[in-house]
Amino acid sequence: MPDTLSRLEATIAQRLLASPEESYVARLHAKGLPKIAQKLGEEATEAVIAALAGDEAELVGEAADLLFHLLVLLAQKGIALEQVFAELERREGTSGLTEKAARSE
Repeated sequence: MPDTLSRLEATIAQRLLASPEESYVARLHAKGLPKIAQKLGEEATEAVIAALAGDEAELVGEAADLLFHLLVLLAQKGIALEQVFAELERREGTSGLTEKAARSE
């Protein structure tokens, strides 16, 4: 797991316990899963828009926002980023078409 993502995951876990007045992550956590999911969706949309219309720097910024909010969502659900990486490793070397077909069976 890349060090930056590991550190960010640890920081998010700590901030979940902070006061909502002191931490953006704690504020999202206090608002609950629906708000976190909504924010993730907004960031995904912004990344798509940046990919289609923005410059490279804009897309990089939106991609960072998207990853950050995905990590917040995973933390809210108690899912470790390592679990996601394990799933990606499991899929490595498998055609995306094969993987998709296996999920629909």
